Formats: sequence, structure tokens, C-alpha cells
Amino acid sequence: MADIKYEIKQQLGEISTSPKGWSKELNLVSWNGAAPRYDIRDWAPEHEKMGKGITLTEDEARTLYSLLGEALVK
Repeated sequence: MADIKYEIKQQLGEISTSPKGWSKELNLVSWNGAAPRYDIRDWAPEHEKMGKGITLTEDEARTLYSLLGEALVK
């Protein structure tokens, strides 16, 4: 399996922290040199390891924002 290269371009916020110190974060991340995408996933304390997550384009992030806004108002 090929190495995955990533660069956290901007840390946007921490969503939660586990008792083991890992944090679920929203960041802008460039994967393998591609344009940065919005990324939600668990990270080890120094960002040396990561869990499974989801990446979103700007349009997908706007749609998710809208859907969450509608769902949370109900």
C-alpha cells in the first residue's frame, strides 16, 4: 500500500476529545498534494496518526452546513 501524504493547511476546530487524548477535528487538509478539502476525522495528539474520516469539497461542506442547520432547528 502506498504512503499517503497529507498536510494540514488550516486547523478549523476541535469537535470532541476522547479519554485517550485523540481529538475529532475539522481541518483543511491537502491529501497527496491535491487542493485542500474540508476534513473531519480523529487525530492523535501530535497529528502523527489518524483515524478514518470524511473529506468534503467546499460545495459538499456548504450542503452539509445547510442540512445540519435544518435538522437542528426541528
